[in-house]
Amino acid sequence: MEGNIATIGYGLATLGPGVGLGLMIGQTQAATARQPEVAGRLFTNMMIGAALIEVLGLLGLVAGLMF
Repeated sequence: MEGNIATIGYGLATLGPGVGLGLMIGQTQAATARQPEVAGRLFTNMMIGAALIEVLGLLGLVAGLMF
C-alpha cells in the first residue's frame, strides 16, 4: 500500500516541471518576439534551463518506479 501512495506522490511531483517548462518556453517566445536579435542567446539559455527542469521530472518518475 505504501508503494502505491509513493507512486502517486511522485507522479504529482512531475507536474511542477511541466508547468515550469510551459512558463519558460512561453516567456522565451515572448522575449524573442520583442527582441529578435537576442534569439540565439535566449534559445541557449532556454535549453540549459529545460535540461535542469527535465532532470527534476525524471527524478520524480524514476523514484516513483523504484518504490
